[in-house]
Order: sequence, then C-alpha cells, then structure tokens
Amino acid sequence: MKTIGMLGGMSWESTATYYQLLNQGIKKRLGGLHSAKIYLHSVDFAEIESLQRQGEWSTMANMLTTEAQKMQQSGADFLVICTNTMHKVAPEIEEKLDIPVLHIADALANVLLADGVSRVGLLGTRFTMEQDFYKTRLSQKHGIEVVVPSENERNLVHEVIYEELCRGVIKESSRQAYVQIINSLSEQGAQAVILGCTEISLLVKPENTALPLYDTTAIHAEAAVSMALS
Repeated sequence: MKTIGMLGGMSWESTATYYQLLNQGIKKRLGGLHSAKIYLHSVDFAEIESLQRQGEWSTMANMLTTEAQKMQQSGADFLVICTNTMHKVAPEIEEKLDIPVLHIADALANVLLADGVSRVGLLGTRFTMEQDFYKTRLSQKHGIEVVVPSENERNLVHEVIYEELCRGVIKESSRQAYVQIINSLSEQGAQAVILGCTEISLLVKPENTALPLYDTTAIHAEAAVSMALS
C-alpha cells in the first residue's frame, strides 16, 4: 500500500471527511483491520483565506510546497490537496516534487466521462467558478463543457461557503438557495452539477435535487484509495 500525503485544513471540516473516506475506502477494499497510510499537514485556514482575499497565490504556493516537500521526505508516495480552490497552485507545487499530485479535476473528469456527462454545472468558491484553473482543465484536457451561475448567484454561493460551511454552520435557507441555483444550472443545459468545493457536500445532498450531484470530496478520496492500492 502506498502512503498518501494530505494537504488539509482548507477547511478542517472537509479534511476530516477526506480522512474518514480514505480509511473507509481502504477498509472496504482490503477488509479486516486495514486503514490508510497517511501523512497529514493541516494549515491554519485563517491565514490561507486572508492570502486568498489579497490574491497572494504565489505565497500560498510556496507555503504548501514546503509542507508537501516535508511529506515527500517523510515517505509520502503521492499528494492529495484536500480542497478544490487551492488546486489553482497545484502546478507550482507539483513541479517542485518528485512524487505525483492527484489532481481533483482529473479524478472528477474520469467519473463524469464514464457517466456520459459532457455539460456540467459548477458550484464552488468564487475563485473556482470564475478563474480558469479548474474550468479550463475540465474543458481543454477532458472536453467537458462547464456552466457557472450568474454573478449574484456566485456571490451567494461563495458567501455561504466562507461564512457558514467553513465555520461548521448548516442553514436550511442556504440549502434552499443552493437548490434554486442548481435548478437554474439545469435550465442552462447542465446534465449534472459539480459540488466543486469540499464543504458543499455538507449542505446539499442528492435527495435535495433531481439533478445528479458530483461530490468532489468523495470522488477525489476514492481516486486516492485506488492510487494507494495500485
């Protein structure tokens, strides 16, 4: 079994879900008392969020690269960045490592394509929905068309993530607002919706909408389990 390096804490709630899914996945595959081999570094998310607001992506890339290198030196065989948004700096991290980075968008695309989904809605932080690092990887590398909410809807999605979900707050009113946005994406031709922030799955569940939901946390973790056992 390979050892998984986890860059977490963005936020710790979603990282806890990653940790649980990785261990459950290994146990399901191997049985008995088996669990995942993991090195975990968890950042102080307040520092990361402040740098995001300031647009200091190179600073964040250097911070995460330093910790990734420590995990590599400790024996991690590959890296999982436990957040969608910080995959913006995944190329900068990967070029400084001798171990691979399991990219969340690639893991997601493999599942979407296997399910025949070619046009998909995207929910996530404002950075993920508006910048090209995520959408372009899906479209150019995998041929998947991405639809995003309107500006007002993007602002609402982003605010709920940072002001509620990252603080462990779950509100029914926010769930209903997200469902309305998902319905809007469906009207734009989306065949499914990406829960493109690792906290959104804490709020919106498959039973809340008729449109298929793709939980990037679960998909990324399952891909990591397969990679660990390959």
